[in-house]
Amino acid sequence: MTVPAPDPREVRAASRDELQRLGLPPLPAQFPLVWEPGDKVTLRPTAELEARLAVLNVVLARCYGMPQEAAMSWLLSARLVESLTRPEWQFVIADKGDRRALALHLEAINGLTWLLGVTPHLDPAQPAAEGLVDTLPDLRKAETMDHWRSRTLVAPRDAPTAAAMLDLYYCLDWAYLEAERHRSRLPGVIDSHTIGQRRWALEWAVTLVGPYHDPPRGWEEIDLST
Repeated sequence: MTVPAPDPREVRAASRDELQRLGLPPLPAQFPLVWEPGDKVTLRPTAELEARLAVLNVVLARCYGMPQEAAMSWLLSARLVESLTRPEWQFVIADKGDRRALALHLEAINGLTWLLGVTPHLDPAQPAAEGLVDTLPDLRKAETMDHWRSRTLVAPRDAPTAAAMLDLYYCLDWAYLEAERHRSRLPGVIDSHTIGQRRWALEWAVTLVGPYHDPPRGWEEIDLST
């Protein structure tokens, strides 16, 4: 459901406060807002969020040795083959791609599980919780997508809350990169790659509607350069 987005200036003030609490560099005075007053916001459908999580789970499993035949069999049974992006398809089928970069998707999964209400926190100073993998479809036991849904009580975040988290991670992405550029001390044990993966998930999942927003982009089309 599309609803009014929260006041972007109030959300940004809260994001600035969080950066200060974490000891990260302050944003430039004219750092752009993610949305404008009067814009609206919605989340992608729950089934779409679940499908993206499941696909990334398979990609991650392939990074750590899941056989190609088992990966494809699971995706076929879950009717998720068409949800693979072209780079994901090439990696799952032919092992083509940057395995180390794809392994970072664990933190994108972390962002998606937060959006689905499966995990309670998205701490900007801590990595994904050790139990995160247990909340995903168990590919080692060939757990079906339907069985995973039956044991997982998803409660998707409301769109304004998700938008506020997106604004925070938009700011954190800049601040972590700036801190690393100056070799400043980071607030925890994670780095800008972790922050970027979480922002990727949030940018993809949160749809903003207004005169300055493009239609929703595909997973591989998310631009984290700004």
